[in-house]
Parts: sequence; C-alpha cells; structure tokens
Amino acid sequence: MSFARAAGLLLHPTSLPGAGGIGDFGPDAHRFVQWLADAGLKIWQVLPLGPTGYGDSPYQCFSAFAGNPLLIHVPGFSIPSGASDRTVDFGAVIPAKQAALAAWLDTIPFDERIRQFVQEQQQWLPDYALFMALKEAHGGVSWTAWEAGARQRDPQALDGWRRQLAAPIERIYKEQCVFYAQFHALRHACRERGIQLMGDVPIYVAHDSADVWANPSLFQLHDDGTLKVQAGVPPDYFSETGQLWGNPLYDWERMAAEGYRWWIARMRAGLALFDLVRLDHFRGFEAYWEVPGDAPTAVNGRWVKGPGATLFQALTNALGALPIIAENLGLITPEVETLRAQLGYPGMAILQFAFDGQDSNFIPHRYVRDLVVYTGTHDNDTTLGWWQSSGAGDSTRSADTVAREKAFARRYLDTDGSEMHWTLIRATLASVANTVLIPMQDVLGLGSDARMNLPGRQAGNWGFRFSWAQLTPDLTERLHTLTTTYER
Repeated sequence: MSFARAAGLLLHPTSLPGAGGIGDFGPDAHRFVQWLADAGLKIWQVLPLGPTGYGDSPYQCFSAFAGNPLLIHVPGFSIPSGASDRTVDFGAVIPAKQAALAAWLDTIPFDERIRQFVQEQQQWLPDYALFMALKEAHGGVSWTAWEAGARQRDPQALDGWRRQLAAPIERIYKEQCVFYAQFHALRHACRERGIQLMGDVPIYVAHDSADVWANPSLFQLHDDGTLKVQAGVPPDYFSETGQLWGNPLYDWERMAAEGYRWWIARMRAGLALFDLVRLDHFRGFEAYWEVPGDAPTAVNGRWVKGPGATLFQALTNALGALPIIAENLGLITPEVETLRAQLGYPGMAILQFAFDGQDSNFIPHRYVRDLVVYTGTHDNDTTLGWWQSSGAGDSTRSADTVAREKAFARRYLDTDGSEMHWTLIRATLASVANTVLIPMQDVLGLGSDARMNLPGRQAGNWGFRFSWAQLTPDLTERLHTLTTTYER
C-alpha cells in the first residue's frame, strides 16, 4: 500500500497539556488536532493505547484490545499544578485519577448503549474485565500468583468469581465503553481536518495480561504459567547487553493451526481505531531473539524463525490490504528486508543515525519514496539532546566517534549546528520519502530531559508533557511554511 506525501507529529496522548496531571482525550486533545491542521501536519502518531502496567510503559499493557483508563477525560478532575505541568507524576496521578474515574462512572447508568458495546466486544472484553477484577481482588499480583481456580481458569471457579466481582466487572465495562466513545469522537475530529491517526501495534504482549491469561496455549509457558522463554533483542546501538523485554513468545505452530485467529482479531481491532499502523519490531516476524525465561540479560539468546509471510497472508485474506509501516530498526538481515519488500510495507529511517560513516541507508540521498522518515523516535534522545551529547559515558559511541559524526553532519547538512532540530526537520521534509514524522520534542527544540524513553532504564520514562505556551504562533507558522514548501 502506497502512502501520499505527508508530514506528521509523534506525540502520545499522555503528553498533552491539561489540568489532570496527564494528557487525555478531552478538550486539550481536540485543541491539539486543530493545531496539527494549522501547522500543515496530516498525521498524528501515537504509541500503544492499552492499559499500562509495569513501569507505566505503553509497550507493557494488561490487554492488547482494551484502552488505557488514564486517557479518559473525567469532567472536572484536576490535580494541583506544579512539576506535573511538564511531566507525568504517575505515582500521584494514577491513584487520584482512578478514584475520580470510579466515582464518575458510578453516576453513569448501565444502559443499552453499554450493553450493546459489551456485546460488540465479546471477543475480548469479558475476559479483560474479569482479569482486571481478579487482579484487584488478588492485591494486584501477577495472574500466575492467583488462587489455583482463577489462575488455571477452572470454569466453576470463574463462575463463582464472576458473581463475586459483578460490580467491578460492570464498572470496567462502562470504563471501556467511555474510553472508546471519547476516542472515536477524537478520531472524528481528526477526519474533519484531514488528519490521519497512526497507531502502534507491538509485536508482543505483556506476560501479566488478559491476553496471555485467557489464551495460555498460544504462548510458550510452563504449566504454572511462568515463562519458558522470553522476548528481547541482542546487543545493538541501544544497549550493549541487549534488551530483555520479559514478554512471552508465541507458539507460532499453534497459532498457525488455528488460522492465526488471535492475530486477525488483534489487527482488526487496530484497524478499527487507526488509519495507519506502525508494526513494532517487524524483524521478529522473520526471526526473533529467544532468551531463556530466567535469563538476567538478553545476551545469551538465539535466533528462531518466525511465521514470515504466512501470518500476513492470513491477515490480508481476512482484512484486505493492510496500511502497515514496518519498524525495521536494529539488526536487520537481508531476509527481513526481503519479507518486507514481498509484503509491500514501507520501512523506517532515523536521521539521527545517518552520520556514522557506515554507508547508512538512513542518509537522505539514499531515501526512496516508499519510506517513513523520522528525525528520531520515542526510543531516541531528542535531536537537541543527541546533538549536544559529547559521547562521555556512552558505552556504545566514543567521544571521537561522536566528534566525527558531528563533523560529517555539519558538512552534509551545510549547517553550523546552531538550530540542529530545525535543520533535521527541514532535511526530512525536503526528502523524497513520502512520509515524515517528527517528535514533538524536536519541534519544540527540547533537550535530553524531555526524552520519552531510554531503553533499558527501569524508571523515569514516558512522562514527557508539553504546554500550550510552547506552541507559539511563530513556531506554528514556521512549521506550516516548511510543510507547504515541500508539498506535504
């Protein structure tokens, strides 16, 4: 599927301004959609929207189908202003918003609209609601530590739990109905202004999730539900010990035998929300890094063949042409690129990685039209932070290497480096690549303290927020001039 020439912004909704300490789908989100249009941008890319668990990461969610209740706009909810205006204090926000949301939901009747929603979402919602109610009843511990009947999904035990937990299950039904109603109102606002919403589908799901608890046979687990093997990536430019993700790996043979029904349902749900889908860690579908379930790092793993084209053929047969962008970063082999080309999915290029002198395909004169180009992603430092880095304390890039990269970047981009974020933005917008996406931090020219995520860091991620005062008329006009100049 080919994409029209366009530019967009990467910003997770939690990063939006607002009085509630965390961005949501309320008035500030609708105001942001108007700002995108005013700036000449046509795509809004978000990170996964599921209910977050460990580390507040949108890539570790309690469900691949449910929505994050923290993104629901609760009328009248606010928390004291202060540091939370520029970052999300998850420790303070989560309990306060959960309490306010529960109180508000209690005022909403369980009417025909909600009953219809529950019926429409039978494939995932009853399991998810029971899972979350059970998790709360067990003090928040992982499902592998629940009492045996709930852990093993004994039908008689689950019937008893459903009766006992009827009230919280009903509240979760209402919560998800409201989430999706608010989201679709926001999507309608985007469509009215010619803006496409781009979602993110991670290849894996969290071990402590309704997906794994309800479908254990689809994952490589021991009988007690613990991990036989887990997902990760080997050492690369993000981490010298690799990344140990802790996600269970799929039993691809079992999934194939079932006609990939779970993946079809998952992709159908994503396409019901988004116009475009970034498929995270695409290389894992060709071959994935398998690490023992009890390993302390990702170093001692092995490559195992994935489902390859058979999965995507099943998805296409069921859903039609897929507007997928393949995240093909990291250790990419010719086999991965062959699969991507066979499927016709555009790949990605990161301009920050273009100047290492390694014959990089990330450098603009090597771009093709069928490409999605970023100045940086949520996993990168901001462009200003990257440019200001000296390499000191960086185990993957020496100070000499950084100096050589900077010299090449100055020469290639014909710049003195004084406004490097705008220099990279202009270079991406001027390129032949059809799709350009810019993190909000780069538009604002923010440093490393505004970074969204540092892979491998256990805390302090995902909290970035901006303020409306930062989006000055001059900045908006500057961005609009660039997008129109380069016909985006």
